[in-house]
Amino acid sequence: MSEAPDLPPKPPARAERVSLWRYMRLFRQDILSAQPARLYRAWMAEFRTPFFRSYMINQPALIDEVLKARPMEFPKSDRVGEGLRPLLGRSVFLTNGAEWQRQRRIIDPAFEGGRLRDTFPAIWAAGEAAVARITQGTREIEEDMSHAAADVIFRTLFSLPIEDRVAARVFHQFRAYQRTQPILNAAAFLPLPRWMPRGHRAETRRTAKAIRALITQMTAARMAEIVAGTAPDDLATKIMTTADPETGARFTTEEMVDQVAIFFLAGHETSASALAWALYLLARYPEWQERLAAEAEEALAQGPDFAVMGKLRLARDIFRETLRLYPPVPMMVREATGPECFRDRDLRRGSQIVISPWHLHRHARLWDNPDGFDPGRWTTENGKTCLREAFIPFSAGARVCTGAGFAMVEGPLLLAMLIRAFRFETLPERVPMPVAYLTVRAKDGIWLGISKR
Repeated sequence: MSEAPDLPPKPPARAERVSLWRYMRLFRQDILSAQPARLYRAWMAEFRTPFFRSYMINQPALIDEVLKARPMEFPKSDRVGEGLRPLLGRSVFLTNGAEWQRQRRIIDPAFEGGRLRDTFPAIWAAGEAAVARITQGTREIEEDMSHAAADVIFRTLFSLPIEDRVAARVFHQFRAYQRTQPILNAAAFLPLPRWMPRGHRAETRRTAKAIRALITQMTAARMAEIVAGTAPDDLATKIMTTADPETGARFTTEEMVDQVAIFFLAGHETSASALAWALYLLARYPEWQERLAAEAEEALAQGPDFAVMGKLRLARDIFRETLRLYPPVPMMVREATGPECFRDRDLRRGSQIVISPWHLHRHARLWDNPDGFDPGRWTTENGKTCLREAFIPFSAGARVCTGAGFAMVEGPLLLAMLIRAFRFETLPERVPMPVAYLTVRAKDGIWLGISKR
């Protein structure tokens, strides 16, 4: 009798039929376990509520239609933005149409060309600081990775290590915000008029206000340095001095605060989630951990040179496999601006189109061994095909994450630096269960045993 495969943790699926109110309750607790198991095989599924219809699409051709072929006809749904607006204002993450296009014209140049090479020393320094901070013994690794990812953001955006007083306060307020903010609030389910209160918790509003005040302080200080000609050449300076090529206008301080808030939330939350799950997977599958330790020892010996990224191939494949199994942003929602016909089904204007990297990346009709951890899959024909057609941890098309290239340097590099320095082991009594808060995190944290190599 063959042994059952050793699969990493996956949330249990809910019963096939539940009432809308039961579904809403489950959804608020965790959007992953609120879904039925059939979604891992379905090309498309319909959900009905009294107020709107939503359709999850898993078929690669349909996802391409929405994200790549006709993105302006499927703008981001306001339903997801409702919960994040107190913090993110009118950031590029939440806007649509002409406003979003203008924001991308100003932001995108900061991430083009040689920027990755320019920011590499700052990412390396943050990695060294993370290695120095971590101690041996039993540790909750999500918090460590949040600290490391926040440090990367501050160093690359504002040339400040996280030990800076204001940077540290922003980080601690963000930790408080994440714990009070559900991924969706009541406004995601009910068509509330604009003037009606949104049901944000008082604590969520308070932490959002505190974070925005701190970011305003940092942004105003940078604006003064730019005027004085003393500003460092980092991402914040680049974005704040870039004019829209069509209008010549730059971001105001208020607009810049919105953008810094999303850079921080997206750049630190998502990286922390992926790094923590990657360390857990390597602890669970020690043979892969030892292979990475050998690669890291050889590649990193030459010091902070961008050329090391070409030598960290296994680190990249392990990080990629982590993004497949535990995509930090598990679902995206778009809205149909007109009537559509998907898979011979008529969709009304206003229908919500759900694209779920979580389900797409584990789809039983697309992937070999969909729930298994196999960094070697990326060299197989199935892996190469799915990488092109069914792998969207950073979204795809016009709205692909601006920092995707940045994340694919930060993730593999920090992973290699940590595995070179430490050996990570699982704790049998503490198996982490994925849940979706703002990103895919573990219900009670990710606890690992750590020893120096």
